[in-house]
Amino acid sequence: MTEPQKNKCCICGPVKNCGLYLEKVLENIEQIGSLFADYRIILFYDNSTDNSLQILKEAQKKNPRLSFFVNKKPLSKFRTHNIAFARNFCLKQIKEKYADFPYFIMMDFDNVNCKTVRPEILEKYLNLDTWDALSFQTTPSYYDIWGLSIYPYCFSYNHFKNNVKQYDIIQKFVETKLKKLNKDNLELLPCFSAFNGFSIYRTSLFLDCSYDGKIRMDLIPKKAILTHSFVARSPLVYKKYETVDGRYEDCEHRAFHMQSVFQKGAKIRISPEILFF
Repeated sequence: MTEPQKNKCCICGPVKNCGLYLEKVLENIEQIGSLFADYRIILFYDNSTDNSLQILKEAQKKNPRLSFFVNKKPLSKFRTHNIAFARNFCLKQIKEKYADFPYFIMMDFDNVNCKTVRPEILEKYLNLDTWDALSFQTTPSYYDIWGLSIYPYCFSYNHFKNNVKQYDIIQKFVETKLKKLNKDNLELLPCFSAFNGFSIYRTSLFLDCSYDGKIRMDLIPKKAILTHSFVARSPLVYKKYETVDGRYEDCEHRAFHMQSVFQKGAKIRISPEILFF
């Protein structure tokens, strides 16, 4: 196995109205970057109403590894479509400039990752071949149920009746699964899609995949949809909610991970350990 310190990593993500958390997240990134022989930070900044851009400019002066693209064009009216565009921009930069870096990290720049980071948690897993994409548990609970696809819950909870109840059911399901894992043996939970605010990837398996905030039924086996519908006791629902339009939107991570699983055979895994606490 290659020693982690000899490896390189790109750390990526979208930034929009993250000023309240951005400085701490960037500090955490520097600690994570110290695990690698070299790292690059690649960010996509979208038009914000706070001081996010100024913080990025100041951070870039201190850390030349940081680069960011400033978007000046209106994108889609749908949030997930915009986020997918931002993440795909970061992927394109990796593909063009850093395809030889064994790892890349995709993360959010909000309150989830502005907590105290424990890079030693991530370091334990870098030399393992039991994962191709690895995300982590969060405190006080696993929150990113929208981006999660785990059998038998393979699709978005927003696309079934009683979505709030469905969220609670799936959250309890994944929490129970994670608690049963043996942390001492570095046991991981298999799934089809998971993000939870932070995930590290083996570059070679994911550069030809793409994020998509649209509903991509073509990427999910029909049998998986039917199984989820059966356990949810609901047909598929396409409904507009207050924060997401379920007629046109799905979590952008699902399409990205489903491509890697069913086209590349990637191992998507969740660690029961908490990286940010």
